[in-house]
Amino acid sequence: MLSEYLDKARRAQMLIITDHRGLTVKQTQELRRSLAQHHAAFHVVKNTLFRRALQELGKPVPDSLLKGPTAVGYCFGDVAAVAKVMDDFARASGILQIRGGLLGLQVVDAEEVRALANLPPREILLARVVGGIQAPIVGLVSVLGGVLRGLINVLEARRRQLESV
Repeated sequence: MLSEYLDKARRAQMLIITDHRGLTVKQTQELRRSLAQHHAAFHVVKNTLFRRALQELGKPVPDSLLKGPTAVGYCFGDVAAVAKVMDDFARASGILQIRGGLLGLQVVDAEEVRALANLPPREILLARVVGGIQAPIVGLVSVLGGVLRGLINVLEARRRQLESV
């Protein structure tokens, strides 16, 4: 079990720690299916072994999050999408409670996980970044194009002037 925890925690970009008390097998399977679509997994863990796995990986050990029945969402892909799936499931079920998590080496609380869940999808964020980079370049091209058009207009006027003489 320890080696399984080590492997998953090492590969995961984020660990979302939850209290799964009260979830039925059917609900757990439904959550796992939803998470699998986003390259994520959800497993019940033994606190002592999971704490040991985190220590071996040099990750912070959030003792306040590892109390009572614990299940972990392992995010192997888009962190925001996985946080959204888990947050939506927690709200819909009313049973699953997100305690917090580990984003890299940083401990985050439940509110920070919800903030990640409310981020726009990755594609929209990338489009915003590209748009932000593209806007100044388009402005520069327009300004330079205007200067060149002005120069061409002046040269064309001078050519007409010389032809008419």
